Amino acid sequence: MNGMAVILHVPEALRAKLGEDGTRELVALLDQAVRGLRENVSETAAERIERRLAETKAELKTDMANLRADLIKWMFVFWLGQMAGVFGLLKLMVR
Repeated sequence: MNGMAVILHVPEALRAKLGEDGTRELVALLDQAVRGLRENVSETAAERIERRLAETKAELKTDMANLRADLIKWMFVFWLGQMAGVFGLLKLMVR
């Protein structure tokens, strides 16, 4: 479909009441309403996606900050252990 709504069949009784001009105007009105609904749905979907992306980005930033803090903590523990090991070896060698 090329973005245009297609009305396949307007009932004969309605066509007789409206006439050809009225029928064409009704079809045009319905097509315009469908286009408006599509645009509204697209905008709503885009807003939801943007909001969800913003939430996910905030969660990722928080997770990264926590990960960085944990990494710094474990680096400190590692280097403290290394220093204790070197100090112990030096103490054994000095004896």
